[in-house]
Amino acid sequence: MSDSSSCQGCPSAAGCGSAGNPEGCPSSPAPGAQAASSGCGGGCGGPTPEQQAEEARLQATLSHIRNTIVVMSGKGGVGKSSTAANIAAGLALAGKRVGLLDVDVHGPSIPRLLKLDAAQADVDGDTIQPVLWREDVSLKVMSLGFFLPDGRQAVIWRGPVKMGFIKQLLSDVAWGELDFLVVDCPPGTGDEPLSVLQLLGEAARALIVTTPQAVAVDDVRRSLGFCEDLNVPVLGVIENMSGIVCSKCGNVESLFGQGGGERLAKEMNVPFLGAVPLDPEIVRAGDEGNIYIASHPDRPAATVLRTIVDALVEADAPQG
Repeated sequence: MSDSSSCQGCPSAAGCGSAGNPEGCPSSPAPGAQAASSGCGGGCGGPTPEQQAEEARLQATLSHIRNTIVVMSGKGGVGKSSTAANIAAGLALAGKRVGLLDVDVHGPSIPRLLKLDAAQADVDGDTIQPVLWREDVSLKVMSLGFFLPDGRQAVIWRGPVKMGFIKQLLSDVAWGELDFLVVDCPPGTGDEPLSVLQLLGEAARALIVTTPQAVAVDDVRRSLGFCEDLNVPVLGVIENMSGIVCSKCGNVESLFGQGGGERLAKEMNVPFLGAVPLDPEIVRAGDEGNIYIASHPDRPAATVLRTIVDALVEADAPQG
């Protein structure tokens, strides 16, 4: 099947996967945005002046971001995007300047979780303006979902195209001064998390989300190994869906088991940040775009999430 839909407006369409190049298009842009070149840079005489300018722009952007949290999981369906959205919103509600970057190009869910699914990205020349979550807090959001006019449109991109697009979102979005940039990655250890961690370099810190059962813990263990191989520090492990909050009495009852995330953190010698119970209100809040930590602040899961946010805020506080 041709992936020509991913090459609309591409200045080098003749080299795209749709034209028979198995490596895909190195410069296919987000719809409506300018392409980010990602040429060889090695074995072809070194980086071009354009690539050098792109790298300088990326480093200039990153120099205004104090903390970068890359939310990852080796397993799908563990509530990773919901966790990323709640942590970003919680940091913003705590008075921090926050960016939330959704790099799941095949299933961007952050816009819906924040009730921004009708928003469109504003591109002004080489600059992409992020979408604001609310006027009263500083949370800037960017996702491929803001470039897709049709929710049924499939994004069929190969690895080099994803790399170029993610680099574009990091360097060309007007993030401004940020205390935290939270990056929501798709599950696994593929193109998107690898691209993000490589582009962020030493600035990257990983936050790993799992559920308690062994089948999830086994996959998430690989994410921790992935971070270890790339020398990426791990802020800690969050065990999501750790029991379920009864809608009648509010008690937390075991559903998928408990303790798997904490045992994994101990095994891998990384911090355990907390066990977040499964609350039906989290699901409802996500579907309706009412971020849980803000709309249900007194629920048990929100209390745990706020504890995690407080720990991140405390870690960011000046020492001395």
